Amino acid sequence: MTDTDARIDAALRAEERRLLEQIGEEPAFFSQAFGLFRARNAWVNWTMMIAQTALFIAGAYAAWRFFDAETTLDALRWGLPSAVMLLMALIIKLALWPVMQITVLRQELARLAMLEDAGRR
Repeated sequence: MTDTDARIDAALRAEERRLLEQIGEEPAFFSQAFGLFRARNAWVNWTMMIAQTALFIAGAYAAWRFFDAETTLDALRWGLPSAVMLLMALIIKLALWPVMQITVLRQELARLAMLEDAGRR
């Protein structure tokens, strides 16, 4: 490696460090999660969370009745709906994860575009 190559390498590393400092760190998990309720489609996320909460409460009540049942038929009448409602609540909650990741990805792409524009000037 020549002296010129070493200087180019050092200059690139300094520029990369400067760009990474400008980008900053990824937002914390809870700020990302609560950001779902401030986004453009926040009403959809609110509706999903309300439905998820209602399903979880109903599923927990049905599970309580399942464990309190004395006959097999009563246990089936409460156990199956309990399992279905708890699984639906889980699926709704898991449906919000990709939305959160897309939001973070959009923010990172916007930062990179800003840095690219600043680098051209």
